[in-house]
Amino acid sequence: MKRLSTLLVLASVSMILPGVPCAAKSSESYYNEALSMHRTGNLNEAVRLYSMAIQSDNRYVMAYQMRAAAWQRLRQFQRAISDYTAVIDLGEPYFQAVGYFNRGVVKNMSGRYAEAIPDFTRAISIDRKMAASFFHRGIARFKTGDSTGSLEDLIQAARLGDPDAVRLLDSTTPDWRQMK
Repeated sequence: MKRLSTLLVLASVSMILPGVPCAAKSSESYYNEALSMHRTGNLNEAVRLYSMAIQSDNRYVMAYQMRAAAWQRLRQFQRAISDYTAVIDLGEPYFQAVGYFNRGVVKNMSGRYAEAIPDFTRAISIDRKMAASFFHRGIARFKTGDSTGSLEDLIQAARLGDPDAVRLLDSTTPDWRQMK
């Protein structure tokens, strides 16, 4: 009887205060809303909602990953780097490889090529078939004056199927396919 009266009180309160939610949203709910905002290009709202998901569950790796991607598109590079670092710290190896790769890309985008190289190297050490890591490390090496390392990385990226590496090598080093 006591349980029934408690339920009736809760139901009455919820009818009196319709604008007040009875339960907090889940981290997944915030994440899904954020993803929807992200897809429509409403990046600031997406960041706010990803942040709510993270506040609800501070180990929600995908929320950090996607918030970092939104920060990256907003050109808030230091914030993106911070979130990609959280992905690396919290994630399983696959997430770590992606976190290192994306953090390296942001460093490349912000002109911090020498700092990007170790991130791409870590991504490659986790996933030797991540062609994009070889490609971007090749670009970073070129920008820092390491033309030999750059060429080696670009060839490896091309051999792993990266179309950008193939196009770049075809236009700059036509005989790259015969190289060791």
